Amino acid sequence: MIPSLVRYAGAEGSQAFKRAQTGLFGGAMKQYGNNVPHSKTKTRRTWLPNIQPKKLYSETLQRHIQTKITARTLKTVDKYGGLDAYLLNTKIKNLGDEGLRLRELVLNRKEQVLKQSQESGATAS
Repeated sequence: MIPSLVRYAGAEGSQAFKRAQTGLFGGAMKQYGNNVPHSKTKTRRTWLPNIQPKKLYSETLQRHIQTKITARTLKTVDKYGGLDAYLLNTKIKNLGDEGLRLRELVLNRKEQVLKQSQESGATAS
C-alpha cells in the first residue's frame, strides 16, 4: 500500500478523491455535509479543497516544478522556506503520490551532489 493512502483508508466520513493524488494537498480531502435552508430541508453537498496551479522553484533540482497545490499547503511551503524543505520535513502521509515522487527526486539529487563532492574532494587530496 502507498504510504500516503494509509491516512485516507482510516479516515471516517472522508475518502481520498482522485484529484488528491495529482498535487500537493497536505492531507486535505473532500468533505461532506448538508445545505440547510430556512425551511430546514437538508440536502447533501461536498466541499473541495482550495486548489491552485502553481510553479514552485526547487533549489536542489534547480528548476521550476508546476503542480497543483492547496492554498494552505502553499502557506506551509513558505513557512518551511521553500519546496525542498517542505518535501523533506513533512510527514509522508501528508504528501500524497505527487509529493512522494517529488521527495524522491530531491533526495536522489542531493545524494548525487554529495557523491560528486566526495569524489572531487578525494581526487583533489
